[in-house]
Amino acid sequence: MTTAYATPSSDATLHAIRGAFLDFLDDPYYVPEPESVRYIHDGLMVLENGCIKALGDYATVRAEYPHVPVTHQRDRLLVPGFIDTHVHYPQTEMIGAYGEQLLEWLNKYTFPTEAKFKDKNYARQMAAFFLEELVKNGTTTAVVLAAVFPESVDAFFEEAQQRNLRMVAGKVMMDRHAPEYLTDTAESAYTDSRALIERWHKCDRLLYAITPRFAITSTPEQLRAAGKLLEEFPDVYLHTHLSENLKEVAFTLELFPECTDYLNVYESFGLVRDRSIFAHGIQLSDSEFERLSRSGATIAFCPTSNLFLGSGLFNLKKAKSPEAPVQVGLATDVGGGTSLSMLRTASEAYKVTQLRGDRLSAFQTFYMMTLGGARSLLLDDKIGNFQVGKEADLVALDLQSTPLLAKRNPVAVPADFQEMADSVFATMILADERAIAATYIAGQLAYERDAKP
Repeated sequence: MTTAYATPSSDATLHAIRGAFLDFLDDPYYVPEPESVRYIHDGLMVLENGCIKALGDYATVRAEYPHVPVTHQRDRLLVPGFIDTHVHYPQTEMIGAYGEQLLEWLNKYTFPTEAKFKDKNYARQMAAFFLEELVKNGTTTAVVLAAVFPESVDAFFEEAQQRNLRMVAGKVMMDRHAPEYLTDTAESAYTDSRALIERWHKCDRLLYAITPRFAITSTPEQLRAAGKLLEEFPDVYLHTHLSENLKEVAFTLELFPECTDYLNVYESFGLVRDRSIFAHGIQLSDSEFERLSRSGATIAFCPTSNLFLGSGLFNLKKAKSPEAPVQVGLATDVGGGTSLSMLRTASEAYKVTQLRGDRLSAFQTFYMMTLGGARSLLLDDKIGNFQVGKEADLVALDLQSTPLLAKRNPVAVPADFQEMADSVFATMILADERAIAATYIAGQLAYERDAKP
């Protein structure tokens, strides 16, 4: 087994976790799984100041650090914290709203709910609930849309900062085709976003995303303002929606008749580049896929939302084509999505690819949820796998979390690689938040399923 560890320092500053460790060294879409997946059946991870100090076989690492206190997760599978690349925290309370497609759903349910987030106290209560739910589901990083109100962003970042979470978020920019009570202007969106960037971007583990909701709800002047912010702050993110719904695509092209396709709208304002995250991408042409590939932008694949709102089936095979690969992250997209669980989302991703006549392995899916998500956000130097020096966000999975899973997975942590692959696949299909036994944030226990209240 591979062992990685640094020069030992004073044991007084260190602690360790023992268990089975599974992470990724490369993308199993392009590299054979035995070469891209690292599995240590009985391993030890040493932690220092929130980062990974050492990882390897238990006996080897324990000999190097004989006096470090050890937390045992020996019947658990330890994986990197999950990365959700697109989710709306103000929509948490309206999840599962009945019976509309995208544009009607926004007007009937979403916009009235988001109006409440002008009240910062309310926004902070909802942010706290949302973040606690993420951590209970094993999600340690997310790309989050707030509401149009700056107060909703401050509330979110304050709660995330208190929990030492690595989060990406931003204020929605929306100056047309929305209720008056929920719109800003091109000028106020620029001014408010700039102030929020200066206050929050790179503050502790927090990062900012410039967030025009989508082309329909932003005037050309507002999209131009978003482009200006990207020029002024080139290391922030751009986060929006792209080609989710056929009516949306048609309406966008009516609003921007000079553009050749939906992606070209964003291109014309300088919004398509690395650190650009586009949710959905269901109705994309071959040309749009190719241009996204060249730009280094990311598509957030949102299977539960796409199915719930009847938007369509994302073409993952096309996005991952070796000729023009696009970065893809997995996303819950609550509240169009139906669960904050990345495991449930992964199960639906598998079904979407099946309906398209394609295949998706458990390791390919877990890669999207971990290292693939980190690479798509250009954060793979910090999170995404268990390389020494990275931030220690990790999840302890119980592969026998329900009676059915215990029957399906008779061994808690198989020693054989292929048996582990089978157990992980069964867990991906059958599990939910009950499979999250513990979540660690920067090396510290943040959630434990069986902890007494």
